[in-house]
Amino acid sequence: MSDHALLRYCPDLLAYNRRKTREVMVGHVGIGGGNPIRVQSMITSDTRDTPACVAEVLQLAEAGCEIVRITAQTKIYAANLENIAREVRAAGCQVPLVADIHFKPDAAIEAARWVEKVRVNPGNYVDKKKFAVREYSDDEYAEEVAKIREEFIPLVELCKSLGRAMRIGTNHGSLSDRIMNYYGDTPLGMVESALEFARIAREFDYHNFVFSMKASNPKVMIEAYRLLVARLDQEGPDWNYPIHLGVTEAGDGEDGRIKSAIGIGSLLADGIGDTVRVSLTEDAIHEIPVARALALPFQTKADQPPGPDLAPSYDPFSYERRKSSPMEIMGHALGGVNAVRVFTTQEKWNAVAHKIEKMGDFKPEIILEKSGAVEIDPRDEAALSALNHGSEVHLVTVKDGLDLDVIPAFRMLAFRLDARHPILLKDTLVPAKESGDFVDTLLTAARHIGSLLCDGIGDAVLIQGEPAPGQSLRLSYNILQAAGTRIFKTDYVACPSCGRTLFNLQSTTQKIRASTGHLKGVRIAVMGCIVNGPGEMADADFGYVGGAPGKINLYVGKQPVKFNIPEEEAVERLIDLIREHGRWIDAPAGETVEV
Repeated sequence: MSDHALLRYCPDLLAYNRRKTREVMVGHVGIGGGNPIRVQSMITSDTRDTPACVAEVLQLAEAGCEIVRITAQTKIYAANLENIAREVRAAGCQVPLVADIHFKPDAAIEAARWVEKVRVNPGNYVDKKKFAVREYSDDEYAEEVAKIREEFIPLVELCKSLGRAMRIGTNHGSLSDRIMNYYGDTPLGMVESALEFARIAREFDYHNFVFSMKASNPKVMIEAYRLLVARLDQEGPDWNYPIHLGVTEAGDGEDGRIKSAIGIGSLLADGIGDTVRVSLTEDAIHEIPVARALALPFQTKADQPPGPDLAPSYDPFSYERRKSSPMEIMGHALGGVNAVRVFTTQEKWNAVAHKIEKMGDFKPEIILEKSGAVEIDPRDEAALSALNHGSEVHLVTVKDGLDLDVIPAFRMLAFRLDARHPILLKDTLVPAKESGDFVDTLLTAARHIGSLLCDGIGDAVLIQGEPAPGQSLRLSYNILQAAGTRIFKTDYVACPSCGRTLFNLQSTTQKIRASTGHLKGVRIAVMGCIVNGPGEMADADFGYVGGAPGKINLYVGKQPVKFNIPEEEAVERLIDLIREHGRWIDAPAGETVEV
Protein backbone atom coordinates (compact mmCIF):
# COMPACT_ATOMS: atom_id res chain seq x y z
CA MET A 1 0.00 0.00 0.00
CA SER A 2 3.01 2.29 0.41
CA ASP A 3 2.92 3.96 -3.05
CA HIS A 4 -0.71 4.93 -2.63
CA ALA A 5 -0.88 5.54 1.12
CA LEU A 6 -1.94 9.19 0.71
CA LEU A 7 -4.36 8.63 -2.18
CA ARG A 8 -8.13 8.44 -1.72
CA TYR A 9 -10.64 8.03 -4.51
CA CYS A 10 -13.81 8.32 -2.42
CA PRO A 11 -14.48 9.78 1.03
CA ASP A 12 -15.64 6.49 2.57
CA LEU A 13 -15.37 2.88 1.36
CA LEU A 14 -18.23 1.95 3.69
CA ALA A 15 -20.79 4.68 2.86
CA TYR A 16 -22.15 5.95 -0.46
CA ASN A 17 -21.33 9.54 -1.43
CA ARG A 18 -21.60 10.74 -5.01
CA ARG A 19 -18.48 12.62 -6.11
CA LYS A 20 -19.14 16.36 -6.42
CA THR A 21 -18.11 17.78 -9.79
CA ARG A 22 -18.44 20.91 -11.83
CA GLU A 23 -21.09 20.88 -14.57
CA VAL A 24 -19.97 20.36 -18.17
CA MET A 25 -22.50 21.34 -20.86
CA VAL A 26 -22.80 19.21 -24.01
CA GLY A 27 -25.24 21.29 -26.02
CA HIS A 28 -28.24 21.62 -23.71
CA VAL A 29 -27.37 18.48 -21.67
CA GLY A 30 -25.45 18.92 -18.42
CA ILE A 31 -22.98 16.28 -17.19
CA GLY A 32 -22.00 16.22 -13.50
CA GLY A 33 -22.80 19.06 -11.15
CA GLY A 34 -25.90 17.42 -9.69
CA ASN A 35 -27.36 16.26 -13.03
CA PRO A 36 -28.60 12.68 -13.38
CA ILE A 37 -26.10 10.08 -14.59
CA ARG A 38 -26.33 10.50 -18.38
CA VAL A 39 -26.67 7.55 -20.77
CA GLN A 40 -24.88 7.57 -24.11
CA SER A 41 -24.10 5.29 -27.03
CA MET A 42 -22.45 5.27 -30.45
CA ILE A 43 -23.92 4.69 -33.89
CA THR A 44 -22.47 1.98 -36.15
CA SER A 45 -23.26 3.41 -39.62
CA ASP A 46 -20.61 4.74 -42.00
CA THR A 47 -20.27 8.46 -41.19
CA ARG A 48 -20.41 9.31 -44.93
CA ASP A 49 -23.91 7.77 -45.16
CA THR A 50 -26.06 10.66 -43.95
CA PRO A 51 -29.53 8.98 -44.07
CA ALA A 52 -28.29 5.85 -42.22
CA CYS A 53 -26.55 7.93 -39.54
CA VAL A 54 -29.55 10.19 -39.03
CA ALA A 55 -31.93 7.22 -38.76
CA GLU A 56 -29.69 5.57 -36.15
CA VAL A 57 -29.28 8.78 -34.11
CA LEU A 58 -33.07 9.26 -34.03
CA GLN A 59 -33.60 5.62 -33.05
CA LEU A 60 -31.11 5.89 -30.16
CA ALA A 61 -32.63 9.16 -28.94
CA GLU A 62 -36.09 7.59 -29.05
CA ALA A 63 -34.78 4.71 -26.88
CA GLY A 64 -33.59 7.13 -24.19
CA CYS A 65 -30.00 7.78 -25.27
CA GLU A 66 -29.06 11.28 -24.06
CA ILE A 67 -25.79 11.81 -25.99
CA VAL A 68 -24.86 10.10 -29.30
CA ARG A 69 -21.31 9.55 -30.56
CA ILE A 70 -20.27 9.25 -34.22
CA THR A 71 -16.84 8.23 -35.48
CA ALA A 72 -14.87 10.71 -37.59
CA GLN A 73 -11.75 8.93 -38.79
CA THR A 74 -10.59 11.65 -41.21
CA LYS A 75 -11.40 15.23 -42.15
CA ILE A 76 -13.61 13.97 -45.00
CA TYR A 77 -15.71 11.91 -42.57
CA ALA A 78 -15.80 14.80 -40.09
CA ALA A 79 -17.04 17.21 -42.77
CA ASN A 80 -20.20 15.13 -43.21
CA LEU A 81 -21.11 15.74 -39.57
CA GLU A 82 -22.48 19.07 -40.84
CA ASN A 83 -25.11 17.20 -42.89
CA ILE A 84 -25.89 14.67 -40.16
CA ALA A 85 -26.33 17.38 -37.51
CA ARG A 86 -28.52 19.49 -39.81
CA GLU A 87 -30.84 16.56 -40.65
CA VAL A 88 -31.08 15.40 -37.02
CA ARG A 89 -32.09 18.91 -35.91
CA ALA A 90 -34.50 19.22 -38.86
CA ALA A 91 -36.21 16.06 -37.58
CA GLY A 92 -36.86 17.87 -34.28
CA CYS A 93 -34.26 15.91 -32.31
CA GLN A 94 -31.96 17.94 -30.04
CA VAL A 95 -29.80 15.06 -28.74
CA PRO A 96 -26.17 16.31 -28.50
CA LEU A 97 -23.72 14.75 -30.97
CA VAL A 98 -20.12 13.79 -30.22
CA ALA A 99 -17.34 13.22 -32.75
CA ASP A 100 -15.03 10.32 -31.93
CA ILE A 101 -11.49 11.35 -32.91
CA HIS A 102 -8.38 9.24 -32.64
CA PHE A 103 -5.38 9.98 -34.83
CA LYS A 104 -6.30 13.11 -36.81
CA PRO A 105 -6.13 16.66 -35.38
CA ASP A 106 -7.50 18.08 -38.65
CA ALA A 107 -10.58 15.81 -38.31
CA ALA A 108 -11.08 17.10 -34.74
CA ILE A 109 -10.94 20.74 -35.88
CA GLU A 110 -13.46 20.03 -38.64
CA ALA A 111 -15.78 18.07 -36.33
CA ALA A 112 -15.80 20.76 -33.63
CA ARG A 113 -17.45 23.13 -36.12
CA TRP A 114 -20.54 20.88 -36.38
CA VAL A 115 -21.11 18.87 -33.20
CA GLU A 116 -21.48 19.66 -29.49
CA LYS A 117 -18.58 17.59 -28.20
CA VAL A 118 -15.30 16.09 -29.43
CA ARG A 119 -13.69 13.00 -27.93
CA VAL A 120 -9.90 12.85 -28.23
CA ASN A 121 -7.74 9.89 -27.23
CA PRO A 122 -4.45 11.11 -25.71
CA GLY A 123 -2.82 7.79 -26.60
CA ASN A 124 -2.96 8.31 -30.34
CA TYR A 125 -3.77 11.99 -30.93
CA VAL A 126 -0.45 13.13 -32.49
CA ASP A 127 1.49 10.76 -30.18
CA LYS A 128 3.12 7.74 -31.78
CA LYS A 129 1.79 4.19 -31.41
CA LYS A 130 4.08 1.64 -33.04
CA PHE A 131 4.67 -0.73 -30.13
CA ALA A 132 8.28 0.40 -30.22
CA VAL A 133 10.54 -0.30 -27.26
CA ARG A 134 12.97 2.56 -26.80
CA GLU A 135 14.38 4.79 -24.11
CA TYR A 136 13.14 8.37 -24.13
CA SER A 137 15.56 11.00 -22.85
CA ASP A 138 13.99 13.90 -20.95
CA ASP A 139 14.62 16.13 -24.00
CA GLU A 140 12.96 13.68 -26.42
CA TYR A 141 10.01 13.29 -24.07
CA ALA A 142 9.63 17.07 -23.82
CA GLU A 143 9.92 17.42 -27.60
CA GLU A 144 7.00 15.04 -28.18
CA VAL A 145 4.88 16.83 -25.55
CA ALA A 146 5.67 20.11 -27.37
CA LYS A 147 4.38 18.57 -30.63
CA ILE A 148 1.14 17.56 -28.88
CA ARG A 149 0.73 21.10 -27.55
CA GLU A 150 1.16 22.55 -31.02
CA GLU A 151 -1.58 20.30 -32.48
CA PHE A 152 -3.93 20.35 -29.48
CA ILE A 153 -4.02 24.09 -28.69
CA PRO A 154 -6.00 25.04 -31.86
CA LEU A 155 -8.69 22.48 -30.92
CA VAL A 156 -8.87 23.81 -27.35
CA GLU A 157 -9.23 27.39 -28.61
CA LEU A 158 -11.89 26.42 -31.15
CA CYS A 159 -13.92 24.41 -28.60
CA LYS A 160 -13.72 27.32 -26.15
CA SER A 161 -14.86 29.88 -28.73
CA LEU A 162 -17.76 27.73 -29.99
CA GLY A 163 -18.87 26.48 -26.55
CA ARG A 164 -18.05 22.85 -27.41
CA ALA A 165 -17.36 20.17 -24.81
CA MET A 166 -14.53 17.65 -24.94
CA ARG A 167 -13.84 14.20 -23.58
CA ILE A 168 -10.20 13.42 -22.83
CA GLY A 169 -10.57 9.66 -23.14
CA THR A 170 -7.65 7.34 -22.53
CA ASN A 171 -7.88 3.69 -23.62
CA HIS A 172 -5.71 1.04 -22.00
CA GLY A 173 -5.23 -0.46 -25.46
CA SER A 174 -3.94 2.67 -27.17
CA LEU A 175 -1.38 4.26 -24.87
CA SER A 176 1.39 5.91 -26.87
CA ASP A 177 4.88 4.44 -27.05
CA ARG A 178 6.19 7.46 -25.12
CA ILE A 179 3.79 6.84 -22.22
CA MET A 180 4.23 3.03 -22.39
CA ASN A 181 8.00 3.30 -22.18
CA TYR A 182 7.88 5.84 -19.34
CA TYR A 183 5.08 4.40 -17.19
CA GLY A 184 4.51 0.90 -18.60
CA ASP A 185 1.17 -0.57 -19.62
CA THR A 186 -0.41 0.65 -16.38
CA PRO A 187 -3.33 2.61 -14.95
CA LEU A 188 -0.77 5.26 -13.93
CA GLY A 189 0.26 5.66 -17.60
CA MET A 190 -3.40 6.05 -18.58
CA VAL A 191 -3.93 8.77 -15.97
CA GLU A 192 -0.76 10.73 -16.70
CA SER A 193 -1.51 10.65 -20.44
CA ALA A 194 -4.90 12.29 -19.82
CA LEU A 195 -3.56 14.84 -17.33
CA GLU A 196 -1.04 16.12 -19.92
CA PHE A 197 -3.93 17.09 -22.20
CA ALA A 198 -5.98 18.55 -19.33
CA ARG A 199 -3.10 20.81 -18.27
CA ILE A 200 -2.89 22.25 -21.79
CA ALA A 201 -6.66 22.87 -21.81
CA ARG A 202 -6.50 24.59 -18.42
CA GLU A 203 -3.68 26.90 -19.56
CA PHE A 204 -6.25 28.41 -21.94
CA ASP A 205 -8.92 28.60 -19.23
CA TYR A 206 -10.90 25.87 -20.99
CA HIS A 207 -12.73 23.65 -18.50
CA ASN A 208 -15.70 22.20 -20.44
CA PHE A 209 -14.30 18.67 -20.51
CA VAL A 210 -14.77 15.23 -18.94
CA PHE A 211 -12.33 12.35 -18.46
CA SER A 212 -12.52 8.63 -19.19
CA MET A 213 -10.15 5.69 -18.53
CA LYS A 214 -11.49 2.74 -20.51
CA ALA A 215 -10.15 -0.82 -20.58
CA SER A 216 -11.53 -4.22 -21.56
CA ASN A 217 -10.30 -5.77 -18.29
CA PRO A 218 -12.61 -4.60 -15.46
CA LYS A 219 -9.79 -4.80 -12.88
CA VAL A 220 -7.57 -2.48 -14.95
CA MET A 221 -10.50 -0.16 -15.69
CA ILE A 222 -11.53 0.11 -12.01
CA GLU A 223 -7.95 0.79 -10.86
CA ALA A 224 -7.43 3.42 -13.58
CA TYR A 225 -10.59 5.36 -12.71
CA ARG A 226 -9.86 5.20 -8.99
CA LEU A 227 -6.33 6.47 -9.59
CA LEU A 228 -7.62 9.24 -11.89
CA VAL A 229 -10.08 10.52 -9.28
CA ALA A 230 -7.46 10.35 -6.52
CA ARG A 231 -4.97 12.27 -8.71
CA LEU A 232 -7.60 14.91 -9.58
CA ASP A 233 -8.24 15.40 -5.85
CA GLN A 234 -4.50 15.81 -5.31
CA GLU A 235 -4.29 18.43 -8.05
CA GLY A 236 -6.79 20.61 -6.22
CA PRO A 237 -10.50 21.34 -5.71
CA ASP A 238 -10.94 22.97 -9.12
CA TRP A 239 -9.90 19.72 -10.86
CA ASN A 240 -13.44 18.48 -10.16
CA TYR A 241 -14.19 17.40 -13.73
CA PRO A 242 -16.98 14.90 -14.46
CA ILE A 243 -16.20 11.28 -15.31
CA HIS A 244 -17.42 9.19 -18.27
CA LEU A 245 -17.52 5.45 -17.44
CA GLY A 246 -17.16 2.52 -19.81
CA VAL A 247 -15.67 -0.96 -20.15
CA THR A 248 -14.40 -1.04 -23.71
CA GLU A 249 -14.82 -4.18 -25.83
CA ALA A 250 -17.11 -5.81 -23.26
CA GLY A 251 -18.46 -8.32 -25.81
CA ASP A 252 -22.03 -9.52 -26.30
CA GLY A 253 -24.83 -11.38 -24.53
CA GLU A 254 -24.63 -12.09 -20.83
CA ASP A 255 -20.84 -11.86 -20.80
CA GLY A 256 -20.87 -8.29 -22.14
CA ARG A 257 -23.53 -7.23 -19.67
CA ILE A 258 -21.75 -8.84 -16.72
CA LYS A 259 -18.36 -7.33 -17.60
CA SER A 260 -19.96 -3.88 -17.96
CA ALA A 261 -21.80 -4.23 -14.64
CA ILE A 262 -18.58 -5.16 -12.84
CA GLY A 263 -16.59 -2.21 -14.19
CA ILE A 264 -19.24 0.50 -14.41
CA GLY A 265 -21.44 -0.68 -11.52
CA SER A 266 -18.66 -0.93 -8.97
CA LEU A 267 -17.49 2.63 -9.68
CA LEU A 268 -21.04 4.01 -9.55
CA ALA A 269 -21.45 2.24 -6.19
CA ASP A 270 -18.45 4.25 -4.94
CA GLY A 271 -20.01 7.51 -6.16
CA ILE A 272 -17.86 7.85 -9.29
CA GLY A 273 -19.35 8.45 -12.73
CA ASP A 274 -21.51 11.13 -14.33
CA THR A 275 -22.20 9.60 -17.74
CA VAL A 276 -21.99 5.97 -18.92
CA ARG A 277 -21.72 4.01 -22.14
CA VAL A 278 -22.13 0.24 -22.25
CA SER A 279 -20.06 -1.17 -25.17
CA LEU A 280 -21.76 -4.31 -26.51
CA THR A 281 -20.98 -6.19 -29.71
CA GLU A 282 -24.65 -5.84 -30.62
CA ASP A 283 -26.81 -3.22 -32.29
CA ALA A 284 -26.31 0.01 -30.33
CA ILE A 285 -30.01 0.16 -29.42
CA HIS A 286 -29.46 -2.80 -27.05
CA GLU A 287 -26.88 -0.83 -25.04
CA ILE A 288 -29.41 1.74 -23.79
CA PRO A 289 -31.57 -0.42 -21.47
CA VAL A 290 -28.42 -1.89 -19.90
CA ALA A 291 -26.84 1.52 -19.30
CA ARG A 292 -30.11 2.87 -17.87
CA ALA A 293 -30.46 -0.16 -15.58
CA LEU A 294 -26.87 0.26 -14.31
CA ALA A 295 -27.41 3.96 -13.58
CA LEU A 296 -30.91 3.63 -12.09
CA PRO A 297 -30.01 2.58 -8.48
CA PHE A 298 -27.80 5.69 -8.17
CA GLN A 299 -29.97 8.32 -9.84
CA THR A 300 -31.74 9.21 -6.60
CA LYS A 301 -29.52 7.48 -4.03
CA ALA A 302 -28.88 9.81 -1.10
CA ASP A 303 -25.42 10.37 0.33
CA GLN A 304 -24.92 8.29 3.48
CA PRO A 305 -23.45 9.30 6.84
CA PRO A 306 -19.88 8.07 7.44
CA GLY A 307 -19.38 4.40 8.22
CA PRO A 308 -17.13 3.18 11.04
CA ASP A 309 -13.55 4.48 10.86
CA LEU A 310 -11.76 1.31 9.75
CA ALA A 311 -8.45 0.83 7.93
CA PRO A 312 -8.94 -0.84 4.50
CA SER A 313 -7.59 -4.37 4.30
CA TYR A 314 -6.47 -3.86 0.66
CA ASP A 315 -4.90 -1.27 -1.65
CA PRO A 316 -7.73 0.05 -3.87
CA PHE A 317 -5.22 1.02 -6.58
CA SER A 318 -3.50 -2.32 -7.20
CA TYR A 319 -5.19 -5.69 -7.20
CA GLU A 320 -4.10 -8.37 -4.75
CA ARG A 321 -6.21 -11.23 -3.46
CA ARG A 322 -6.92 -11.26 0.27
CA LYS A 323 -4.59 -13.73 2.01
CA SER A 324 -6.97 -16.22 3.62
CA SER A 325 -5.98 -19.66 4.88
CA PRO A 326 -6.86 -22.73 2.80
CA MET A 327 -9.55 -25.11 4.02
CA GLU A 328 -11.53 -28.00 2.54
CA ILE A 329 -15.33 -28.30 2.35
CA MET A 330 -17.20 -31.18 0.64
CA GLY A 331 -13.97 -32.28 -1.04
CA HIS A 332 -13.20 -28.83 -2.50
CA ALA A 333 -10.20 -26.75 -1.41
CA LEU A 334 -10.98 -23.07 -0.96
CA GLY A 335 -9.21 -20.02 0.46
CA GLY A 336 -5.55 -19.20 -0.03
CA VAL A 337 -4.64 -19.51 -3.71
CA ASN A 338 -7.38 -22.06 -4.44
CA ALA A 339 -10.13 -21.44 -6.98
CA VAL A 340 -13.04 -19.27 -5.84
CA ARG A 341 -15.78 -21.85 -5.26
CA VAL A 342 -19.42 -21.85 -6.37
CA PHE A 343 -22.00 -22.46 -3.61
CA THR A 344 -25.66 -23.34 -3.91
CA THR A 345 -28.45 -24.20 -1.50
CA GLN A 346 -29.59 -27.73 -0.64
CA GLU A 347 -32.88 -27.05 -2.45
CA LYS A 348 -31.15 -26.01 -5.68
CA TRP A 349 -28.66 -28.89 -5.41
CA ASN A 350 -31.55 -31.34 -5.16
CA ALA A 351 -33.15 -29.82 -8.26
CA VAL A 352 -30.05 -30.49 -10.43
CA ALA A 353 -28.70 -33.59 -8.63
CA HIS A 354 -29.86 -35.94 -11.38
CA LYS A 355 -27.70 -34.22 -14.01
CA ILE A 356 -24.66 -32.95 -12.08
CA GLU A 357 -22.34 -35.41 -13.84
CA LYS A 358 -23.34 -33.95 -17.22
CA MET A 359 -23.03 -30.30 -16.21
CA GLY A 360 -19.33 -29.99 -17.10
CA ASP A 361 -17.79 -26.77 -15.84
CA PHE A 362 -21.08 -25.32 -14.59
CA LYS A 363 -21.74 -27.71 -11.72
CA PRO A 364 -22.43 -26.62 -8.14
CA GLU A 365 -19.53 -27.39 -5.81
CA ILE A 366 -20.58 -26.81 -2.21
CA ILE A 367 -23.97 -26.81 -0.43
CA LEU A 368 -24.45 -23.83 1.87
CA GLU A 369 -26.25 -25.79 4.59
CA LYS A 370 -23.43 -28.39 4.72
CA SER A 371 -20.55 -25.91 4.58
CA GLY A 372 -20.41 -24.83 8.21
CA ALA A 373 -20.30 -21.19 7.04
CA VAL A 374 -20.60 -18.73 9.92
CA GLU A 375 -23.08 -15.93 9.20
CA ILE A 376 -22.52 -12.69 11.12
CA ASP A 377 -23.40 -9.01 11.18
CA PRO A 378 -20.05 -7.28 10.42
CA ARG A 379 -20.97 -4.64 13.07
CA ASP A 380 -21.21 -7.34 15.79
CA GLU A 381 -18.08 -6.87 17.94
CA ALA A 382 -18.66 -10.04 19.99
CA ALA A 383 -19.06 -12.32 16.97
CA LEU A 384 -15.96 -10.85 15.30
CA SER A 385 -13.93 -11.14 18.49
CA ALA A 386 -14.87 -14.81 18.87
CA LEU A 387 -13.73 -15.56 15.31
CA ASN A 388 -10.55 -13.47 15.50
CA HIS A 389 -9.42 -14.93 18.81
CA GLY A 390 -10.43 -18.53 18.13
CA SER A 391 -7.86 -21.04 16.90
CA GLU A 392 -9.95 -22.57 14.08
CA VAL A 393 -10.30 -21.23 10.54
CA HIS A 394 -13.93 -20.63 9.54
CA LEU A 395 -15.67 -19.73 6.30
CA VAL A 396 -17.52 -16.48 7.12
CA THR A 397 -20.28 -14.58 5.35
CA VAL A 398 -22.65 -11.67 6.01
CA LYS A 399 -25.98 -12.62 7.57
CA ASP A 400 -29.11 -12.23 5.41
CA GLY A 401 -31.71 -9.56 6.16
CA LEU A 402 -29.36 -6.83 7.42
CA ASP A 403 -30.01 -3.17 6.61
CA LEU A 404 -26.64 -2.81 4.84
CA ASP A 405 -25.69 -2.38 1.17
CA VAL A 406 -23.92 -5.53 -0.05
CA ILE A 407 -20.56 -4.01 -1.08
CA PRO A 408 -19.97 -1.99 2.13
CA ALA A 409 -21.19 -4.96 4.23
CA PHE A 410 -18.58 -7.35 2.79
CA ARG A 411 -15.85 -4.68 2.81
CA MET A 412 -16.58 -4.07 6.50
CA LEU A 413 -16.36 -7.82 7.11
CA ALA A 414 -13.01 -8.00 5.29
CA PHE A 415 -11.65 -4.96 7.19
CA ARG A 416 -12.61 -6.38 10.63
CA LEU A 417 -12.18 -10.13 10.17
CA ASP A 418 -8.82 -11.81 10.65
CA ALA A 419 -7.45 -12.41 7.13
CA ARG A 420 -7.03 -16.16 7.73
CA HIS A 421 -10.82 -16.69 7.60
CA PRO A 422 -12.07 -17.16 4.01
CA ILE A 423 -15.14 -15.15 2.95
CA LEU A 424 -18.27 -16.34 1.11
CA LEU A 425 -19.73 -13.53 -1.04
CA LYS A 426 -23.46 -13.12 -1.73
CA ASP A 427 -25.12 -11.08 -4.47
CA THR A 428 -27.95 -9.99 -2.17
CA LEU A 429 -28.85 -10.23 1.51
CA VAL A 430 -32.51 -10.79 0.58
CA PRO A 431 -32.88 -14.22 -1.11
CA ALA A 432 -35.44 -14.12 -3.95
CA LYS A 433 -38.50 -16.35 -3.63
CA GLU A 434 -39.44 -16.08 -7.31
CA SER A 435 -37.69 -15.07 -10.51
CA GLY A 436 -37.79 -11.38 -11.49
CA ASP A 437 -36.25 -9.64 -14.52
CA PHE A 438 -33.15 -11.75 -15.15
CA VAL A 439 -31.14 -8.86 -16.65
CA ASP A 440 -31.69 -6.79 -13.49
CA THR A 441 -30.72 -9.79 -11.34
CA LEU A 442 -27.61 -10.33 -13.48
CA LEU A 443 -26.52 -6.66 -13.35
CA THR A 444 -27.00 -6.44 -9.57
CA ALA A 445 -25.16 -9.71 -8.92
CA ALA A 446 -22.28 -8.72 -11.21
CA ARG A 447 -21.98 -5.28 -9.62
CA HIS A 448 -21.95 -6.62 -6.07
CA ILE A 449 -19.87 -9.78 -6.40
CA GLY A 450 -17.67 -8.53 -9.27
CA SER A 451 -16.78 -5.34 -7.43
CA LEU A 452 -15.72 -7.27 -4.31
CA LEU A 453 -13.71 -9.79 -6.35
CA CYS A 454 -11.87 -6.85 -8.00
CA ASP A 455 -11.10 -5.59 -4.48
CA GLY A 456 -9.43 -8.97 -3.85
CA ILE A 457 -12.18 -10.03 -1.42
CA GLY A 458 -13.93 -13.41 -1.68
CA ASP A 459 -13.09 -17.13 -1.66
CA ALA A 460 -16.52 -18.45 -2.68
CA VAL A 461 -19.73 -17.05 -4.21
CA LEU A 462 -23.44 -17.67 -3.68
CA ILE A 463 -26.17 -16.28 -5.97
CA GLN A 464 -29.38 -15.72 -3.97
CA GLY A 465 -31.18 -13.25 -6.24
CA GLU A 466 -32.11 -15.90 -8.85
CA PRO A 467 -34.15 -18.88 -7.59
CA ALA A 468 -33.76 -20.96 -10.80
CA PRO A 469 -30.89 -23.39 -10.06
CA GLY A 470 -29.40 -23.48 -13.58
CA GLN A 471 -29.57 -19.73 -14.09
CA SER A 472 -27.95 -19.01 -10.73
CA LEU A 473 -25.08 -21.43 -11.40
CA ARG A 474 -24.40 -20.03 -14.87
CA LEU A 475 -24.44 -16.52 -13.44
CA SER A 476 -21.97 -17.51 -10.70
CA TYR A 477 -19.45 -18.90 -13.17
CA ASN A 478 -19.90 -16.06 -15.69
CA ILE A 479 -19.21 -13.44 -12.99
CA LEU A 480 -16.04 -15.29 -11.92
CA GLN A 481 -14.96 -15.43 -15.58
CA ALA A 482 -15.70 -11.74 -16.32
CA ALA A 483 -13.83 -10.60 -13.19
CA GLY A 484 -10.82 -12.65 -14.34
CA THR A 485 -11.07 -14.64 -11.10
CA ARG A 486 -11.67 -18.12 -12.45
CA ILE A 487 -11.32 -18.79 -16.18
CA PHE A 488 -13.36 -21.84 -17.10
CA LYS A 489 -14.15 -21.16 -20.77
CA THR A 490 -12.73 -19.26 -23.72
CA ASP A 491 -12.46 -15.55 -22.95
CA TYR A 492 -13.43 -13.08 -25.67
CA VAL A 493 -12.58 -9.40 -25.96
CA ALA A 494 -14.90 -8.03 -28.67
CA CYS A 495 -15.29 -4.35 -29.52
CA PRO A 496 -18.65 -2.71 -30.12
CA SER A 497 -19.55 -2.05 -33.74
CA CYS A 498 -18.94 1.50 -34.92
CA GLY A 499 -18.50 3.35 -38.19
CA ARG A 500 -14.83 2.28 -38.34
CA THR A 501 -15.61 -1.44 -38.32
CA LEU A 502 -14.33 -3.30 -41.37
CA PHE A 503 -16.48 -6.47 -41.12
CA ASN A 504 -19.72 -7.64 -39.49
CA LEU A 505 -18.63 -7.90 -35.87
CA GLN A 506 -21.73 -9.62 -34.54
CA SER A 507 -21.84 -12.52 -37.00
CA THR A 508 -18.04 -12.89 -36.97
CA THR A 509 -17.88 -12.99 -33.15
CA GLN A 510 -20.61 -15.63 -33.09
CA LYS A 511 -18.79 -17.68 -35.75
CA ILE A 512 -15.52 -17.50 -33.79
CA ARG A 513 -17.34 -18.47 -30.57
CA ALA A 514 -18.93 -21.46 -32.31
CA SER A 515 -15.50 -22.72 -33.42
CA THR A 516 -13.44 -21.94 -30.34
CA GLY A 517 -15.85 -21.87 -27.37
CA HIS A 518 -14.39 -25.08 -25.90
CA LEU A 519 -10.81 -23.76 -25.55
CA LYS A 520 -10.73 -23.26 -21.80
CA GLY A 521 -8.48 -20.40 -20.70
CA VAL A 522 -7.64 -19.11 -24.19
CA ARG A 523 -8.31 -15.37 -24.67
CA ILE A 524 -9.32 -14.24 -28.16
CA ALA A 525 -9.76 -10.60 -29.22
CA VAL A 526 -12.14 -9.73 -32.08
CA MET A 527 -11.51 -6.14 -33.18
CA GLY A 528 -13.26 -4.23 -35.94
CA CYS A 529 -10.35 -1.94 -36.80
CA ILE A 530 -6.89 -0.83 -35.90
CA VAL A 531 -7.76 2.03 -33.47
CA ASN A 532 -7.92 0.01 -30.26
CA GLY A 533 -7.35 -3.43 -31.75
CA PRO A 534 -3.70 -4.30 -31.11
CA GLY A 535 -3.57 -2.44 -27.80
CA GLU A 536 -6.73 -3.80 -26.22
CA MET A 537 -5.36 -7.24 -27.08
CA ALA A 538 -2.61 -6.55 -24.56
CA ASP A 539 -3.61 -9.59 -22.54
CA ALA A 540 -5.26 -11.64 -25.31
CA ASP A 541 -3.52 -14.72 -26.66
CA PHE A 542 -4.80 -14.35 -30.23
CA GLY A 543 -6.36 -11.49 -32.17
CA TYR A 544 -8.66 -11.17 -35.20
CA VAL A 545 -8.50 -7.55 -36.45
CA GLY A 546 -9.99 -5.76 -39.46
CA GLY A 547 -7.06 -4.55 -41.55
CA ALA A 548 -8.91 -3.33 -44.65
CA PRO A 549 -12.43 -3.86 -46.07
CA GLY A 550 -12.91 -7.64 -46.35
CA LYS A 551 -9.35 -8.33 -45.13
CA ILE A 552 -8.29 -9.61 -41.71
CA ASN A 553 -4.98 -9.46 -39.85
CA LEU A 554 -4.25 -12.15 -37.25
CA TYR A 555 -2.21 -11.49 -34.13
CA VAL A 556 -0.39 -13.52 -31.50
CA GLY A 557 -0.40 -11.29 -28.44
CA LYS A 558 0.42 -7.82 -29.73
CA GLN A 559 2.32 -9.07 -32.78
CA PRO A 560 0.61 -9.18 -36.19
CA VAL A 561 1.63 -12.46 -37.84
CA LYS A 562 -0.77 -12.92 -40.82
CA PHE A 563 -1.90 -10.07 -43.04
CA ASN A 564 -4.75 -9.32 -45.46
CA ILE A 565 -6.45 -12.70 -45.16
CA PRO A 566 -9.78 -12.80 -47.05
CA GLU A 567 -12.59 -12.61 -44.51
CA GLU A 568 -14.20 -15.87 -45.65
CA GLU A 569 -10.98 -17.81 -44.80
CA ALA A 570 -10.02 -15.91 -41.64
CA VAL A 571 -11.75 -18.01 -38.98
CA GLU A 572 -10.14 -21.22 -40.31
CA ARG A 573 -6.76 -19.48 -40.43
CA LEU A 574 -7.26 -18.33 -36.81
CA ILE A 575 -7.86 -21.95 -35.80
CA ASP A 576 -4.67 -22.96 -37.68
CA LEU A 577 -2.76 -20.26 -35.77
CA ILE A 578 -4.08 -21.52 -32.42
CA ARG A 579 -3.00 -25.04 -33.47
CA GLU A 580 0.49 -23.83 -34.44
CA HIS A 581 0.93 -22.40 -30.94
CA GLY A 582 -0.14 -25.60 -29.20
CA ARG A 583 -3.33 -24.18 -27.71
CA TRP A 584 -5.87 -26.13 -29.79
CA ILE A 585 -7.85 -29.13 -28.54
CA ASP A 586 -10.74 -30.77 -30.34
CA ALA A 587 -14.19 -30.08 -28.95
CA PRO A 588 -15.31 -32.89 -26.62
CA ALA A 589 -17.92 -35.21 -28.08
CA GLY A 590 -20.94 -36.40 -26.13
CA GLU A 591 -24.00 -35.02 -24.44
CA THR A 592 -23.88 -31.52 -22.96
CA VAL A 593 -26.39 -30.03 -20.62
CA GLU A 594 -27.41 -26.39 -20.99
CA VAL A 595 -27.33 -24.74 -17.61
